[in-house]
Amino acid sequence: MKIAVIGAKGLPPKQGGIEHYCAGVYPRMVAQGHQVDLFGRSSYTDLDAFEAHDFEGVRTISMPSLGMRGMDAFVSSAIGAIMASKTHYDIVHFHALGPSLFSWLPKVATRSKVVVTCQGLDWQRDKWGKLPSRLIRLGEQTAAKHADGLVVVSDDLRQYFKKTYDRDALYIPNAPGTYAASDPSFSFGKSLGLEAGKYMVYLGRLVPEKCPDLLIQAFRKLQRTGWKLVLVGGTSDTNSFTSHLKDLAQGSPDVIFAGELRGGRLAEIVRGAGLFTLPSNLEGLPLAMLEGMQEGLPVVASNIAPHQQLIGDDRGLLFQAGDLESCAAALTWAIDHPREMRVMGDRGQAHVKCHYTWDQITRDNLALYHSLLGGISRTMVPAARSFVQ
Repeated sequence: MKIAVIGAKGLPPKQGGIEHYCAGVYPRMVAQGHQVDLFGRSSYTDLDAFEAHDFEGVRTISMPSLGMRGMDAFVSSAIGAIMASKTHYDIVHFHALGPSLFSWLPKVATRSKVVVTCQGLDWQRDKWGKLPSRLIRLGEQTAAKHADGLVVVSDDLRQYFKKTYDRDALYIPNAPGTYAASDPSFSFGKSLGLEAGKYMVYLGRLVPEKCPDLLIQAFRKLQRTGWKLVLVGGTSDTNSFTSHLKDLAQGSPDVIFAGELRGGRLAEIVRGAGLFTLPSNLEGLPLAMLEGMQEGLPVVASNIAPHQQLIGDDRGLLFQAGDLESCAAALTWAIDHPREMRVMGDRGQAHVKCHYTWDQITRDNLALYHSLLGGISRTMVPAARSFVQ
């Protein structure tokens, strides 16, 4: 098959769940003999417009970028959709709702089958202004109407599309990446003033919907001597919010902003943590949490539906989303009950290794592609797998 991918910023992945998803799936498709062209953004790949490079067999083509907050994804995706419509692809696969605004174009201009994967309801994210949010919501409506195949990464999203559009969606989850080898002497962690097992780690973009501000406030209420909070991640058009976070942490040397980490340094900080924390109000199916669980880390997270799907009642500890006192109480209990949290971490690790693998996700996507090209109606495509709670 010849496959076009639109909506990812580019490869190799630097920051962002969609880019890591594409890095997990599409090289595997190439290894099975398929051709994949991914239309990215020059602002992300640092390549000139329309310049291409190879990532593990995936041809990544950089689309022009305007550098306009909230509009870059729309511009690059529109051009990518036009480019894809000039070449015969068997499948044109859009990732995320904003880029899906243009999913109608290859439908009317070519015989390609169009697939849309929704990783989350991006129009709900606090960082977007009114116009980008409206365009993202319009992209959602376009996907629900025009996509031959609609994929979601969580049961919560599947129910949303059924209730909102009476549209059946195919559940294909995310899977964790594999961390690089890390320094067993924990030298980088020590340079940050950390002691292995005595800090909690937040891993993700510093954006309002992930609620790192709530986490900082909850941590400062703990008064647990020796414990630290490490926030790993960069901004996403949210510099003012990052300044707010640093104001909240002012005067507390136990709150550490580590910035974006990759490779061995990222692996070292994650593996050395005593707890993995994710207080988000909005997620699809978080890759960062899957990766933390794969490493066996005990998890404390908000009780939104995607987190409940992952950690349930016995694979981690949930607190009331958006509630400062509930978050602080959960962190306190986790610190005071290390044995119970280790058991939860072991259960979570076993669960992820059993149910969330890139090989299976690749097979599920290819099965969808083949079913569409074989003429099976999209309403007849069954769920790829059942949910394991």
